[in-house]
Amino acid sequence: MCHVLVIEDDFLIADHIIQLIETAGATSFAQAGSQDEAIAEARLRPPAFIMSDVTLSAGTGPHAVRAIIAEQGAMPVIFVTGTPGACHPCHAPMVILEKPINERLLIDTFRRLAPH
Repeated sequence: MCHVLVIEDDFLIADHIIQLIETAGATSFAQAGSQDEAIAEARLRPPAFIMSDVTLSAGTGPHAVRAIIAEQGAMPVIFVTGTPGACHPCHAPMVILEKPINERLLIDTFRRLAPH
């Protein structure tokens, strides 16, 4: 279906998200744990879709997403976060899903937004 960049600084959560979106049809993945790493990963292999936490150990997901979209153009984005109120800038058509992860909701939302 598509290549997905997962921006999440907790390896176990990132791995869980990758398993879920693989079930949903994603064909390849890159994982980044910081804002700068996410931007670098996107330059190496441009994603068709981004799954991102908001608060990272270094930087923020929204700032990484904004930089990637500025370089590569619009793409679907789902923020998966325990701090939805801290998601700035996060605007439609970006989707915010709260942690703990609702697996069915994440899979359904991914399938609805992913390029086919």
